[in-house]
Amino acid sequence: MKEILSHLKGDKLIWAMVFLLALFSFMPVYSASTNLVYTVGAGSSTFGYLIKHFTHLTIGLIMMYFTHKIPYQRFRVISVLAIFVVVILLVFTAFQGNTIGGANANRWIYIPFVNVGFQPSSIASVVLLVYVAQYLASIRDTVVDFKESLIWLWLPVFVITGLILPANLSTAALIFMMVCMLVFVGKYPFKYLLRIGGISIAMAGLFFLTAKAFPSMMPNRVDTWISRIDRFTATDEEDADLYQVENAQIAIATGSVFGLGPGKSVQKNFLPQSSSDFIYAIIVEEYGLLGGLAVLSVYLFLFFRFVRAAHKAPTLFGKLLVVGLGFYIIFQAMINMGVAVSLLPTTGQTLPLISSGGTSIWMTCVSLGIIISVTKKEEEIREEERIRMEREDALQALIDRSLLEKEQEIMAEGGNPMDAVRNK
Repeated sequence: MKEILSHLKGDKLIWAMVFLLALFSFMPVYSASTNLVYTVGAGSSTFGYLIKHFTHLTIGLIMMYFTHKIPYQRFRVISVLAIFVVVILLVFTAFQGNTIGGANANRWIYIPFVNVGFQPSSIASVVLLVYVAQYLASIRDTVVDFKESLIWLWLPVFVITGLILPANLSTAALIFMMVCMLVFVGKYPFKYLLRIGGISIAMAGLFFLTAKAFPSMMPNRVDTWISRIDRFTATDEEDADLYQVENAQIAIATGSVFGLGPGKSVQKNFLPQSSSDFIYAIIVEEYGLLGGLAVLSVYLFLFFRFVRAAHKAPTLFGKLLVVGLGFYIIFQAMINMGVAVSLLPTTGQTLPLISSGGTSIWMTCVSLGIIISVTKKEEEIREEERIRMEREDALQALIDRSLLEKEQEIMAEGGNPMDAVRNK
């Protein structure tokens, strides 16, 4: 065990929380998979879904391990190159992507021959946040020109969020919100940020009006957005489609304080996205209020470690990386739990490291790997400081020992010991 831990650098508590969430995820995912097999009819056995989830987590943790080995400063160059690749993937997805399980509205690209799919939007969120962090770090000591920042900062942001928006409104909104928070923390001029806010509102309004006027451009998407907001704000429950929300509420109410027990959820058979979007409701039903609070506490503890890592990061780029990627993970978790307990309208955001899924798990692990790479640098600086102090102490001890021997030599010759001090 010590040999394994010796290869895991950086914040050990972040590593511990990641492994804890990953191990815990097997129980609710395996339990919720019965809905997919016996109700939906997707798959032949629940064990197959368990193996699939294990594979996704294993690949994710391997990606996290190799990512944390990369010096985080290298991600500055990687993000600039990757931003073009991401745009190409999103454009391709907009025209050739697939919709999986109509309800979740997530666009996928399938790799031929191996039948493996991935979500470019999940990759885009990580790449864009790293790109914004490197841009803010590069203009730290310069006077920001608004027109220049429109091209190098906001144009990639608008293009990427605009390409994600038609298929996944909540992800596009969350990414844009995180970018705004990041530029605020990075001390981008607030007056320019207000201008961007006005431009964004105008563009969003134009987009929704166009989508409403020409619904054939995005079949079913506008109706889905409106119905989700209506479900959340409806005053007449008879006229609102509250199927998912009501079943999530039933699951939480049934769980009470201690829960029904692992695998004993009833509502998993009625919630369409019981293993992803509404997995927190299944957790509360099976493990009760205590289980739900325990999961919440782990994410809050991760939030505390991210804040600490950002505070101690040796460079501005490192601080912005931790804030952008770390807070994105926490906000995603809070949104998922907020939807399950009816505090927020249905969004389709997964619960990081717990919900089933491939790309979302992998990109979460990559983000955590980058964050740990920042904390690893902090650890390396502390180690270098410790070695320097040890060398200074050893040198001082050598000088003191040499001085003592000189004093003893002078005294043996009948001289004045102070001569040794003067000769030092």
